[in-house]
Amino acid sequence: MLQRVLRRAGLLLAIAFAGAYAWMALRGPQGIQALAEKHRQIRQLQEQNAAMSLDNERRREHIRLLKESPSEQDMEIRKQLKLIRPGETTFILPDMPKEKDPATGK
Repeated sequence: MLQRVLRRAGLLLAIAFAGAYAWMALRGPQGIQALAEKHRQIRQLQEQNAAMSLDNERRREHIRLLKESPSEQDMEIRKQLKLIRPGETTFILPDMPKEKDPATGK
């Protein structure tokens, strides 16, 4: 009889320790919250990567146009050097105010 009680008490103690360990593992620094944060960071980096890929593709297309089109070359040179042809009118608009970045507050 005493052996049975001790066996049950040992089993309950082992279950309690396993539960406490599981609770600490899930709530600790390597737990569910940390995992969710890592997933958020991964999604953010994937979005940045996709945006950069689109920008790279746009730049490749621009470079291809500059290589193949003399008129595109002329337009780019004039834009970079701020040159105009006789009779042309250039409008200079003020820069739009940049929106604050929520992450940096700037």
